[in-house]
Amino acid sequence: MVSTNYAPEVTGIGPYATQLAEHWAASGARTEVLTGMPHYPAWRVDERYRGVWSRVESREGVRVHRRRHYVPPRQTALRRAAFEASVLAHGILAPPPGRPDAVVSQMPSLAGGVIAARLARRHRVPHIPVVQDLMGAAAAQSGIRGGGRAAAVAAKAERYALRGAALVGVIHESFVEGVTALGVDPGRIRVVPNWTHVERPSADRAATRSRLGWRQGTPVLLHSGNMGLKQGLDVLVGLARLAPDVRVVLMGDGNQRDGLRELAAGLPNLDFLPPAGADEFTDVLAAADVLAVTQRASVLDMSVPSKLTSYFVSGRPVVASVAGEGGTADEVRRSGAGVLVAPEDPAALLAAVRALVADPEAADALGAHGPRYVAEHLSREAGLARFDALLTEALGDARGGRVRTGGAGSGDDVRAGAGDAAGDVRAGAADAGDAPAGEAEPGDAQGRARR
Repeated sequence: MVSTNYAPEVTGIGPYATQLAEHWAASGARTEVLTGMPHYPAWRVDERYRGVWSRVESREGVRVHRRRHYVPPRQTALRRAAFEASVLAHGILAPPPGRPDAVVSQMPSLAGGVIAARLARRHRVPHIPVVQDLMGAAAAQSGIRGGGRAAAVAAKAERYALRGAALVGVIHESFVEGVTALGVDPGRIRVVPNWTHVERPSADRAATRSRLGWRQGTPVLLHSGNMGLKQGLDVLVGLARLAPDVRVVLMGDGNQRDGLRELAAGLPNLDFLPPAGADEFTDVLAAADVLAVTQRASVLDMSVPSKLTSYFVSGRPVVASVAGEGGTADEVRRSGAGVLVAPEDPAALLAAVRALVADPEAADALGAHGPRYVAEHLSREAGLARFDALLTEALGDARGGRVRTGGAGSGDDVRAGAGDAAGDVRAGAADAGDAPAGEAEPGDAQGRARR
């Protein structure tokens, strides 16, 4: 697996890459991951890895190969390009040794997708990229400085990584059109939604509120996760200005955190909290009255925030300040656990929050749809089984003697030695999102192929 993000990162795509690799290792596959140094969502290298050039470590049966790369403290198109270039250079110069039977990549990272495509082409094995975000669209839609030029470069890299793939996984059906536009045959696209990777809340809600200093009777609107450009979190600062009686909480980290602090200076009803630990994360979510997911109005088809899977588990109602035609809105509608309002509109967001606070029974009923939706569509077992099926299909095509390998310049089918297709899989990780699709039987691929 090639993924820029991996444990010990606990938010974004890191947990999905980690749980997937550990699942394959636990099933008996020799699983290797090519990844970077832990840095997300703070965009600062974890102090335990500072100054490290490369490292090989074993985590839960997975052999993890870490390579040093540049980490930009602030996001601009140029800085992001430098980040991707450093990941690409070190990954290409120092790939894991040995021959894999398949290469799985998590995209974004553009660099991770390109590295995986090159590894697969070199070894003439299937490449299976999983699209968690579309970076070309992200650069165009997120408002990052220099995004127009970056979008064209990113789209080229995505096209290289995707067009020669054996199969392409997407985490939401709203990504299919964008992936097809990059030259991928729709018949080779499979929807493999992310799953809920956190446990249900267990602590007493009133006790958690008391511990956090949230007084009973004061409405709490909480946003958890990355504080980046595409989230458009200034809408929550605007809401806090309009409603001094509502406590707004931004929990997490990201490259826009300092800017949001400056924007919110002097607002006593807006709090910044560090990311909660895994043992208390969903308890904190469940202690809020309403959970917020926000995106800039321009964000349509490039991202479905992974926070939604955790929000749904918490059992609290969600208010989504997002474009109504995007994948995030689709997911909120499908869950039945939230309401939609116009993006970048603090007054509309506030009206929805007040309506839920004024009718706690209706709010509780809305929030109760989330855990049911998770149980039916977003369980870990179902999510991992879909990936088992994806890998089994790609390896089955290889055993049949025809497999796509490599990037945009290698879209031709080539003969592949299939006799060893039930051997090892080497993998590396990148960045993430979420959503649901058709169910697969758990364990469908286990026991039939070593990955």
